[in-house]
Amino acid sequence: MTRYVVSCLLVMAVIGLSGAYFFNEYWIHRFDPLIARQAAVYRLDDKLVWSVIYEETYFRPWVIGADDEVGLMQVTPLVARAWAKETGLREFERQTAENVVEFLRDPERNVQVGCWYLEKLREQYRGAPAETAMTLAAYNAGPSRVEEWTRGLAAAELSESEFVARIAIPSTRSYVTSILERYRRTTVRPPANNQGLLSATK
Repeated sequence: MTRYVVSCLLVMAVIGLSGAYFFNEYWIHRFDPLIARQAAVYRLDDKLVWSVIYEETYFRPWVIGADDEVGLMQVTPLVARAWAKETGLREFERQTAENVVEFLRDPERNVQVGCWYLEKLREQYRGAPAETAMTLAAYNAGPSRVEEWTRGLAAAELSESEFVARIAIPSTRSYVTSILERYRRTTVRPPANNQGLLSATK
């Protein structure tokens, strides 16, 4: 009888663990087609975008941050309105003006705007050895912080490790490091110098 009970408990444990594993796999990959679609539009590696979302919200589209960031990629209302203005489409401008939170809770729009902003930031650091790290730091703390941390230096020659060491905000340093590690674990073909931001067009 005891052996039977133990066997049943073991079976239940295996079933429970398997269920948890498969649910987690579904949860973290259910937006993959959306991410791939929007990343391709903005010439970003979808694995990098996926890693940003993992870090920002763990794929919870309803999350609102402490500074009013909204949705999967924690996009700010200011960024959303800048994106809407750049599109030149009055409907998007109207929606972001009237109810930007509802607009950004739509996963498709949120990732679209988030990718647009990532690419916009990347343009400032393109070709630099620390391109990816600088882009992520700017996404988290703002471009002005990156300027502050590279002031008086040749940013185009600063290695990734040197730049990360200069990030003066511990939470931002942790954010950048965590995303870089996760991104490179999920990237089948890593960058040649293990530093640059992969483009979806490569």
